[in-house]
Amino acid sequence: MDSFILTQDHGAIRVITLNRPDMLNAWHRPMRDELVAALEAAGAASEVGAIVLTGAGDRAFGAGQDLSETQAFDAERAVDWMGEWERLYGAIRNLDKPIIAALNGVAAGSAFQVALLADLRIAHPGVRVGQPEINSGIPSVTGPWLMLDRIGLARTIDLTLTGRMLDAEEALAFGLVSRVVPADQVLPSAMTLAAELASKPPVAMKLNKQRFRELTEASFRECLAAGAEAQKAAYGSGEPAIMMERFFAERAARKRG
Repeated sequence: MDSFILTQDHGAIRVITLNRPDMLNAWHRPMRDELVAALEAAGAASEVGAIVLTGAGDRAFGAGQDLSETQAFDAERAVDWMGEWERLYGAIRNLDKPIIAALNGVAAGSAFQVALLADLRIAHPGVRVGQPEINSGIPSVTGPWLMLDRIGLARTIDLTLTGRMLDAEEALAFGLVSRVVPADQVLPSAMTLAAELASKPPVAMKLNKQRFRELTEASFRECLAAGAEAQKAAYGSGEPAIMMERFFAERAARKRG
Protein backbone atom coordinates (compact mmCIF):
# COMPACT_ATOMS: atom_id res chain seq x y z
CA MET A 1 0.00 0.00 0.00
CA ASP A 2 1.25 3.49 -0.83
CA SER A 3 2.44 5.63 2.07
CA PHE A 4 1.43 9.21 1.41
CA ILE A 5 3.07 10.36 4.64
CA LEU A 6 6.59 9.41 5.71
CA THR A 7 7.99 9.84 9.22
CA GLN A 8 11.54 9.67 10.51
CA ASP A 9 12.99 10.50 13.91
CA HIS A 10 16.25 12.36 14.41
CA GLY A 11 16.77 12.40 18.15
CA ALA A 12 13.95 14.47 19.62
CA ILE A 13 12.82 15.73 16.20
CA ARG A 14 10.24 13.93 14.10
CA VAL A 15 10.30 14.77 10.38
CA ILE A 16 6.96 14.27 8.65
CA THR A 17 7.04 14.32 4.85
CA LEU A 18 4.15 14.78 2.44
CA ASN A 19 4.81 12.00 -0.05
CA ARG A 20 3.08 12.47 -3.39
CA PRO A 21 5.98 14.00 -5.34
CA ASP A 22 4.54 12.95 -8.71
CA MET A 23 1.50 15.11 -7.86
CA LEU A 24 3.54 17.92 -6.28
CA ASN A 25 2.32 16.61 -2.92
CA ALA A 26 -1.24 17.68 -3.69
CA TRP A 27 -3.82 16.69 -1.11
CA HIS A 28 -6.31 13.91 -1.42
CA ARG A 29 -8.30 12.27 1.36
CA PRO A 30 -5.88 9.38 2.06
CA MET A 31 -2.95 11.77 2.46
CA ARG A 32 -4.98 14.06 4.73
CA ASP A 33 -6.03 11.09 6.87
CA GLU A 34 -2.46 9.79 7.11
CA LEU A 35 -1.18 13.23 8.08
CA VAL A 36 -3.73 13.55 10.87
CA ALA A 37 -2.63 10.17 12.22
CA ALA A 38 1.05 11.12 11.97
CA LEU A 39 0.50 14.43 13.77
CA GLU A 40 -1.50 12.80 16.55
CA ALA A 41 1.16 10.12 16.98
CA ALA A 42 3.93 12.74 17.17
CA GLY A 43 1.95 14.72 19.71
CA ALA A 44 1.51 11.63 21.89
CA ALA A 45 5.13 10.40 21.63
CA SER A 46 7.10 11.33 24.74
CA GLU A 47 10.40 11.06 22.85
CA VAL A 48 9.37 13.73 20.31
CA GLY A 49 10.12 17.32 21.30
CA ALA A 50 9.53 19.09 17.99
CA ILE A 51 8.15 18.35 14.51
CA VAL A 52 9.39 19.35 11.06
CA LEU A 53 6.86 19.13 8.22
CA THR A 54 8.16 19.10 4.64
CA GLY A 55 7.39 17.78 1.15
CA ALA A 56 8.97 15.02 -0.91
CA GLY A 57 11.02 16.08 -3.93
CA ASP A 58 12.47 19.49 -4.70
CA ARG A 59 9.55 21.11 -6.53
CA ALA A 60 6.81 21.49 -3.94
CA PHE A 61 6.01 21.52 -0.27
CA GLY A 62 2.46 21.09 -1.52
CA ALA A 63 0.47 22.20 -4.56
CA GLY A 64 -2.77 22.38 -2.59
CA GLN A 65 -5.89 20.37 -3.30
CA ASP A 66 -5.73 17.60 -5.90
CA LEU A 67 -8.43 18.90 -8.25
CA SER A 68 -9.13 15.43 -9.60
CA GLU A 69 -10.63 14.64 -6.19
CA THR A 70 -12.83 17.73 -5.94
CA GLN A 71 -13.94 18.02 -9.56
CA ALA A 72 -16.99 15.81 -9.04
CA PHE A 73 -18.00 17.18 -5.63
CA ASP A 74 -21.58 18.29 -5.08
CA ALA A 75 -22.71 20.71 -2.39
CA GLU A 76 -23.07 18.09 0.34
CA ARG A 77 -19.72 16.46 -0.37
CA ALA A 78 -18.13 19.91 -0.21
CA VAL A 79 -19.49 20.34 3.34
CA ASP A 80 -18.05 16.95 4.32
CA TRP A 81 -14.76 18.02 2.72
CA MET A 82 -14.63 21.05 5.01
CA GLY A 83 -15.05 18.66 7.93
CA GLU A 84 -11.95 16.79 6.75
CA TRP A 85 -9.99 20.05 6.76
CA GLU A 86 -11.31 20.84 10.23
CA ARG A 87 -9.87 17.54 11.43
CA LEU A 88 -6.47 18.21 9.84
CA TYR A 89 -6.22 21.85 10.90
CA GLY A 90 -7.36 20.90 14.38
CA ALA A 91 -4.65 18.24 14.60
CA ILE A 92 -2.01 20.89 13.86
CA ARG A 93 -3.52 23.45 16.22
CA ASN A 94 -3.84 20.91 19.04
CA LEU A 95 -0.13 20.09 19.07
CA ASP A 96 1.54 21.07 22.33
CA LYS A 97 4.94 20.69 20.64
CA PRO A 98 6.46 23.17 18.18
CA ILE A 99 6.06 22.45 14.48
CA ILE A 100 8.19 23.97 11.72
CA ALA A 101 7.29 23.93 8.02
CA ALA A 102 10.36 23.36 5.82
CA LEU A 103 9.19 24.79 2.49
CA ASN A 104 11.18 22.98 -0.17
CA GLY A 105 9.13 24.37 -3.07
CA VAL A 106 5.75 25.85 -3.93
CA ALA A 107 3.15 26.04 -1.14
CA ALA A 108 -0.21 26.80 -2.70
CA GLY A 109 -3.74 27.00 -1.38
CA SER A 110 -4.41 24.56 1.44
CA ALA A 111 -0.72 23.59 1.57
CA PHE A 112 0.08 27.26 2.19
CA GLN A 113 -2.57 27.24 4.91
CA VAL A 114 -1.00 24.20 6.55
CA ALA A 115 2.36 26.00 6.46
CA LEU A 116 0.76 29.04 8.13
CA LEU A 117 -0.64 26.80 10.86
CA ALA A 118 2.92 25.74 11.69
CA ASP A 119 4.72 27.83 14.28
CA LEU A 120 7.57 28.83 11.96
CA ARG A 121 8.31 28.54 8.23
CA ILE A 122 11.71 28.14 6.55
CA ALA A 123 11.89 28.82 2.80
CA HIS A 124 14.47 29.24 0.03
CA PRO A 125 14.60 31.91 -2.71
CA GLY A 126 12.80 29.69 -5.25
CA VAL A 127 9.78 29.10 -3.03
CA ARG A 128 6.45 30.61 -4.05
CA VAL A 129 3.43 30.80 -1.75
CA GLY A 130 -0.15 31.96 -2.08
CA GLN A 131 -3.87 31.40 -2.35
CA PRO A 132 -4.79 30.59 -5.99
CA GLU A 133 -8.10 28.84 -5.22
CA ILE A 134 -10.16 31.53 -6.92
CA ASN A 135 -8.70 30.40 -10.25
CA SER A 136 -10.37 27.00 -9.70
CA GLY A 137 -13.70 28.46 -8.64
CA ILE A 138 -13.05 27.56 -5.00
CA PRO A 139 -13.77 30.29 -2.43
CA SER A 140 -11.07 31.00 0.16
CA VAL A 141 -12.21 31.22 3.77
CA THR A 142 -9.59 29.54 5.95
CA GLY A 143 -6.77 31.15 3.95
CA PRO A 144 -7.93 34.72 4.59
CA TRP A 145 -8.54 33.86 8.26
CA LEU A 146 -4.94 32.69 8.56
CA MET A 147 -3.50 35.66 6.67
CA LEU A 148 -5.51 38.48 8.17
CA ASP A 149 -3.69 38.90 11.49
CA ARG A 150 -0.32 38.46 9.82
CA ILE A 151 -0.58 40.81 6.85
CA GLY A 152 -3.71 42.96 7.34
CA LEU A 153 -6.92 43.26 5.39
CA ALA A 154 -5.62 45.06 2.28
CA ARG A 155 -2.94 42.47 1.52
CA THR A 156 -5.30 39.61 2.39
CA ILE A 157 -7.84 40.95 -0.12
CA ASP A 158 -5.08 41.30 -2.74
CA LEU A 159 -3.86 37.71 -2.40
CA THR A 160 -7.35 36.21 -2.11
CA LEU A 161 -8.98 37.97 -5.06
CA THR A 162 -6.03 37.90 -7.48
CA GLY A 163 -4.81 34.42 -6.55
CA ARG A 164 -1.27 35.63 -7.17
CA MET A 165 1.71 33.79 -5.75
CA LEU A 166 4.41 35.55 -3.72
CA ASP A 167 8.10 34.85 -4.09
CA ALA A 168 10.06 34.08 -0.95
CA GLU A 169 11.42 37.59 -0.43
CA GLU A 170 7.98 39.20 -0.64
CA ALA A 171 6.57 36.50 1.63
CA LEU A 172 9.39 37.23 4.11
CA ALA A 173 8.68 40.97 3.95
CA PHE A 174 4.98 40.26 4.56
CA GLY A 175 5.84 38.03 7.54
CA LEU A 176 4.37 34.91 5.91
CA VAL A 177 7.69 33.04 6.12
CA SER A 178 10.09 33.25 9.03
CA ARG A 179 13.46 32.77 7.33
CA VAL A 180 14.86 32.44 3.81
CA VAL A 181 17.97 30.29 3.38
CA PRO A 182 19.69 28.57 0.41
CA ALA A 183 17.70 25.67 -1.02
CA ASP A 184 20.06 23.02 0.32
CA GLN A 185 19.80 24.53 3.80
CA VAL A 186 16.01 24.51 4.21
CA LEU A 187 15.75 21.15 5.94
CA PRO A 188 19.03 21.50 7.93
CA SER A 189 17.94 24.96 9.11
CA ALA A 190 14.52 23.64 10.10
CA MET A 191 16.18 20.77 11.97
CA THR A 192 18.51 23.14 13.82
CA LEU A 193 15.61 25.36 14.82
CA ALA A 194 13.53 22.33 15.83
CA ALA A 195 16.36 21.09 18.02
CA GLU A 196 16.54 24.48 19.71
CA LEU A 197 12.80 24.49 20.36
CA ALA A 198 12.82 20.87 21.54
CA SER A 199 15.37 21.86 24.19
CA LYS A 200 13.06 24.46 25.74
CA PRO A 201 11.20 23.68 29.00
CA PRO A 202 8.30 21.48 27.84
CA VAL A 203 5.67 22.71 30.28
CA ALA A 204 6.25 26.34 29.32
CA MET A 205 6.19 25.34 25.64
CA LYS A 206 2.89 23.51 26.12
CA LEU A 207 1.31 26.41 27.99
CA ASN A 208 2.47 28.95 25.40
CA LYS A 209 1.02 26.85 22.58
CA GLN A 210 -2.18 26.36 24.56
CA ARG A 211 -2.54 30.13 25.01
CA PHE A 212 -2.04 30.83 21.30
CA ARG A 213 -4.74 28.27 20.58
CA GLU A 214 -7.13 29.88 23.07
CA LEU A 215 -6.62 33.31 21.52
CA THR A 216 -7.76 32.10 18.11
CA GLU A 217 -10.26 29.32 18.91
CA ALA A 218 -13.46 31.35 18.55
CA SER A 219 -12.46 32.82 15.21
CA PHE A 220 -11.26 29.39 14.02
CA ARG A 221 -14.68 27.88 14.70
CA GLU A 222 -16.46 30.79 13.01
CA CYS A 223 -14.15 30.41 10.01
CA LEU A 224 -14.96 26.71 9.65
CA ALA A 225 -18.70 27.35 9.80
CA ALA A 226 -18.40 30.09 7.19
CA GLY A 227 -16.19 27.85 5.07
CA ALA A 228 -18.76 25.06 5.03
CA GLU A 229 -21.45 27.47 3.85
CA ALA A 230 -19.16 29.01 1.22
CA GLN A 231 -18.11 25.65 -0.22
CA LYS A 232 -21.72 24.43 -0.24
CA ALA A 233 -22.77 27.51 -2.22
CA ALA A 234 -19.82 27.30 -4.62
CA TYR A 235 -20.17 23.63 -5.44
CA GLY A 236 -23.95 23.96 -5.58
CA SER A 237 -23.49 26.54 -8.32
CA GLY A 238 -21.39 24.17 -10.44
CA GLU A 239 -18.68 26.77 -10.98
CA PRO A 240 -15.76 24.79 -9.51
CA ALA A 241 -16.50 21.84 -11.81
CA ILE A 242 -16.49 24.16 -14.84
CA MET A 243 -13.22 25.81 -13.86
CA MET A 244 -11.54 22.50 -13.07
CA GLU A 245 -12.68 20.99 -16.37
CA ARG A 246 -11.14 24.00 -18.12
CA PHE A 247 -7.91 23.55 -16.13
CA PHE A 248 -7.59 19.88 -17.10
CA ALA A 249 -8.36 20.65 -20.76
CA GLU A 250 -5.71 23.37 -20.86
CA ARG A 251 -3.18 21.09 -19.18
CA ALA A 252 -3.89 18.32 -21.69
CA ALA A 253 -3.48 20.78 -24.57
CA ARG A 254 -0.10 21.91 -23.21
CA LYS A 255 1.07 18.31 -23.00
CA ARG A 256 -0.01 17.63 -26.58
CA GLY A 257 1.69 20.81 -27.77
